[in-house]
Formats: sequence, structure tokens, C-alpha cells
Amino acid sequence: MQKTIKEEILLRGKGIHTGEDVELRMRPLGPDMGVIFQRVDLPEKPMARADIQAALAAKKQSRRTAIGCAGAEIQTIEHLMAVFSCLGIDNVLVEINGPEVPGMDGSALKFVEAVKKAGVTEQGAPRRTFKVTAPLFVEGETSAIAVFPSSDFRISYTLSYSHPVLGDRFLDLKIDAGVFEKEIAPARTFCLQEEAQELMKSGMGKGANYENTLVVSKNGVIKNTLRFGDEFIRHKMLDLIGDLALLGMPMKGHVIAIKSGHTMNLRLAQKMKDQLDKQYVAAIKAAECAPREAQVDIGTIMKILPHRYPFLLVDRVISMEEGRRAVGIKNVTVNDYFFEGHFPGRPVMPGVLIVEAMAQVGGVLMLSPAENRGKLAFFMAANNVKFRKPVIPGDQLRIEVVVGKLRSRTGQVATQAFVDGEMVAEAELMFALVEK
Repeated sequence: MQKTIKEEILLRGKGIHTGEDVELRMRPLGPDMGVIFQRVDLPEKPMARADIQAALAAKKQSRRTAIGCAGAEIQTIEHLMAVFSCLGIDNVLVEINGPEVPGMDGSALKFVEAVKKAGVTEQGAPRRTFKVTAPLFVEGETSAIAVFPSSDFRISYTLSYSHPVLGDRFLDLKIDAGVFEKEIAPARTFCLQEEAQELMKSGMGKGANYENTLVVSKNGVIKNTLRFGDEFIRHKMLDLIGDLALLGMPMKGHVIAIKSGHTMNLRLAQKMKDQLDKQYVAAIKAAECAPREAQVDIGTIMKILPHRYPFLLVDRVISMEEGRRAVGIKNVTVNDYFFEGHFPGRPVMPGVLIVEAMAQVGGVLMLSPAENRGKLAFFMAANNVKFRKPVIPGDQLRIEVVVGKLRSRTGQVATQAFVDGEMVAEAELMFALVEK
């Protein structure tokens, strides 16, 4: 299932490249919204989705990844995006009052700690995962990156510098939340000593210092100590994960990178997006050719169920696999009779009627087979009933029912109700099937 943060997060810091003090606030978002950045310091408060289509050219924003929309830019998003990707945050609004995400200590560690403190909550909508189905390659003069099909997310990275401290290194890791937090997130950004002055002259690194950037001389790191013996290659992995997160969803694939940086990473992300689009087109064509699931209109529902107004609480069943699962709809309107007396000053649908609506969809599912037509479904038990959010006028209940056991005289189902993709109730229901 998709996830978002439980509580708002507020962080303050300085952009490593712009040197500007910035305040960053993260807020929960609903399912299928994705990661959205908003420049709250600008008059129109423009928003930009963290997507490869919004990525700015690396030549314009070198040594960092940036997105933009309507003339607004948000720079150096890669560390925060890597955290969202590896901790499973699918939907979040990032409000920022400046052009660059704060660099913190030069790693992703502070972001990880903030997200874990706020907590993560599961949402009532399935998560999509991109599975690499064919190898993809991007090459440069001295660098290359490729991704191959795999059952998990794996990175094999080769770092190669003609430098006595950096040298040649190789690291291979299977990436998950635990590995990311311990092995990748603490790795800090770095630059060579001879690059530092040139970066400053070109207008970058205005917020960099020896604490948030590992400055590497021929004798070692200046005024700092390494967290890992191979911290440099681990930071390259951090950047790579954050850049590939602009695909917009988790991925399963084996990434093999040789001296790859932001430009190459984003080119690979674009190729993966192209492959994803082709997968969508193929899935749509397959769906058009496949037999459609049965739908049940209100007339048929009234033939199956004995309920009538005001106790018929199912408007239609939009899909049904006979004997297995069904999805029903209940449109909640202000004209529903129960709002007249149930918290009339603040109308809320009674929880028992939500359970009744779920039971009626279950009844349609169990009584639809030919051998059960003409029977009645009576409640025997309701277990693990939970109400998670109020249902109010204007909501549409989407009720999903899955059969656990279905016999000639009894039936057991697991059911959940959603509003706008967010779960509002769930229950396990048991019925007795009897002759009229």
C-alpha cells in the first residue's frame, strides 16, 4: 500500500550551493498525489511535481538535481528524494521558502531521522512498482550506467578517480530501508580541494563548509573525519537513488554504474520512464481485449437482496468475480434519512450503517451464484470492526469484499470501505445462508 507521513515535519538549514537560509515543511498528502514541492515564498506559490518530466537540465544546475515549474526552481532535491524512495513515502507535500533544499550535514541522515520521528502511515491505495523488463543503457566518454531486470532493487557502483585518496572503488548493495538508513544515508557530499575555489567562483557552494562537505586533499579529508572508509562511493549511491526516484515510484532492477553522476542518472531515469509508458500502453491494450468483470446494477441488486428503502444501502456493484470478490458503491448524500437525527449539526454516517452497507455488498457476492439465488444472508458475527475516518455527505463509499469461506449454509468475508482512496472502515463478517 501507498504511504505518507503521520505528522508534519519542520526543518531549517542552509542551501549548500545558494547559501540561502531556508525553512522546509513536509505535510501528508492523499493517495496517488506523489511528491510535490511548493515554493511558498513566491507570490503564486507554484508547485512542481518531483518527476523526471520536471527535471531541469543538468548543464544549468550542475552538481545537483533540480526541478522546476512556471519559472520556479527547487534545487538539490536528491538527498530528500532518496529518503522518500527508500522509506516508502509515496505522497507528501514539501513546502519550501527558498530555491534550495537545506543541505543539513551534507548527507540524508537528518531527513531520515525527521521522517522516522514523524512516523509513516499506510494509505488505502495500492502502490505501483516499476519492474525493469529489458536492459537499458546510457553511456558517456568515461562513464556509463545500465539497469537490468531483477527481483529487487540493487546497485553496483564503480568509482574511479586519478587521486591518491579517492582512487578506484567498487560497492554492491541490495537497497532496502534498513540498508539505506545504515549504509547510505549518512554518507556526505564531497569535492576535491582543487575544485572548491572554482565552484565558489562559478556561484556554487556558497553554503558549503568543512562540516557539510568533505573537502579532499591529496593527504586526506580536510578538517573532518570519514564516517565510512568508502564514504565517497556511498554518497554517489545516495545521489543515484535520489535521481532515480524521479521515476515517481519504487523500482525493481539491478543498476550498474561506472563513474555516473546526476546527468547520466537522469538520462537513465528518462529511459526507464519511457519503458514504463510502453508497459502502460501494453496493459491498456491487454485490458481492452480481456473479458470485462461483471457489473451489477440496482435492478439486479434488488432481485438478489430483499432490502428496500430506507435500508437498501448499495447503489451498484462495479465489479464482481463470482464467488471471489466484489466492489460496490454507496453514494452518501445530504438527503440520506439518517442525517436528520445522527449528529444533525455535524452530519456523520452511522458506523453501523457503514457495516450494513459492507454486509450488503457481501450479500450480493455470496447470493449471486446460481445455487444461492433465492436464499437470504443473515448476520452471524462481525469481528475486528474498525472505524478509521468519519463519512459525511458528498462522500462516495467504495466497498471491497473478498470471500474467505463460502459454503452452502455459511459465508465469511473480509471487507473494507474507502473514501477517495483512504480507508474509513473494515470488518470481518460471517453470514448464515438460509432458504426464504
